[in-house]
Amino acid sequence: MRRCYKCGQKAVVYLRQYRIAFCKEHYLEWYLKRVQETIKEFRMFGKEDRVLVAISGGKDSLSLWDALYKLGYEADGFYIDLGIGNYSRRSREVCEKFARERSLKLHVVELSKEIATIPEIREKEKRPACSFCGQIKRYYMNHVAKKEGYSVVATGHNLDDESATLFSNVLSWNMDYLSRQFPVLLEGEGFVRKVKPLFKFTEKENALYAFLSGIEFVEEECPFSEGASSIEYKRILSEIEEKSPGTKLRFYMDFLRRMHPILQQDKAQLNPCKVCGEPTSSEVCSICRLRERLSSKALSF
Repeated sequence: MRRCYKCGQKAVVYLRQYRIAFCKEHYLEWYLKRVQETIKEFRMFGKEDRVLVAISGGKDSLSLWDALYKLGYEADGFYIDLGIGNYSRRSREVCEKFARERSLKLHVVELSKEIATIPEIREKEKRPACSFCGQIKRYYMNHVAKKEGYSVVATGHNLDDESATLFSNVLSWNMDYLSRQFPVLLEGEGFVRKVKPLFKFTEKENALYAFLSGIEFVEEECPFSEGASSIEYKRILSEIEEKSPGTKLRFYMDFLRRMHPILQQDKAQLNPCKVCGEPTSSEVCSICRLRERLSSKALSF
């Protein structure tokens, strides 16, 4: 039986990549301390900032919001209701309950009132939902943050997400995406600062924090994520991690230290969208073009 390395009590978790075991109390303490250290190391934000936390109802984003709340940051939530049947209804209920129980502010955007639901867009666009869902989320995160006066948007991306994305971008040598893959994207050209305070934590570490903290979260995945290449990349990297603990973190951190500085050049110039004013590299942003296509298709029916 493993013992907590801090107090000697029975351990609830053993972190192989760090070779340390923790009891419940000291795991939660370690988690919060590591979140705080990550925020400071990458100069993500300070106590003077207003932080908008993008939440989905899952373990990662709710763990992040809970951690920032406990660490004393001014952090409110943002949830976008994608209109994906029971999945979205359940996710929204969980997010609203989380905010209500802690007396925290939650901003909700209903996509059906802004453009159309994800299933409706998918049907009219005739392409996978993942190809436009991310664009929509990023657009409204930035839009709401600016409108409501937040200086920072924080997302719950974890180490599994970031290492799989890096793996995918390296396989395709997508230099534009690689140049933007960093836990902090500074404000400017119409964007608020975007940060990923949980990028050093695995999905399992976030899930354990949520479980031990009594956080209710949605366990099921988005029904449209089935077959996504990112799932396969995560599986491959997890197999390597199982044989060589710490591989994911080394892979990602070495990229940040060695390659990312080299890629910080020749970035596309951004300008305000002539329709909505949000930043874009084109005359009209992708969301306004999507609105126009959906409007045209509706008129043709």
